[in-house]
Amino acid sequence: MKVSVDIDDNYEETKVTIQCKEVDDSIKDILDFLKGREIEFIVGRDGDMQHILKPANIHYFYSRKDEVFAVTADGEFKVKEKLYELEQLLSSRQFVRLSKSVIANLYELSRFEASFNGTLCVHFKSGKKEYVTRHYVSSIKEALKMNRRK
Repeated sequence: MKVSVDIDDNYEETKVTIQCKEVDDSIKDILDFLKGREIEFIVGRDGDMQHILKPANIHYFYSRKDEVFAVTADGEFKVKEKLYELEQLLSSRQFVRLSKSVIANLYELSRFEASFNGTLCVHFKSGKKEYVTRHYVSSIKEALKMNRRK
């Protein structure tokens, strides 16, 4: 891997460009590191109270109607970000899309089971569960390294 740094007082902001043949694990690590530098917390609202939530403490995000909620051990909090925005901001090594309406923290999963219709039922350490739609089954298996042969 070749790394170049161009330092110039005339630059208004820092810009990172990655040129690669394909996005492999090392590139994902770099991207996740850069994303992680941007988002250290998410503000969640519970009534009139605003809570500072660390991404590592969030079990999953889900959308209902036009609202997005973060689920933690302390409860559910409404967040201002849309799911697609959270997906771009959060580490792809830690958070994975389960369906159009759910993004989960891989470190909060405890187990999962196959359903009869090709979906997966994911169980969280908290005891809650969500379903992985067929469209996202392969991506969660890849994230959990289940597609590798021994």
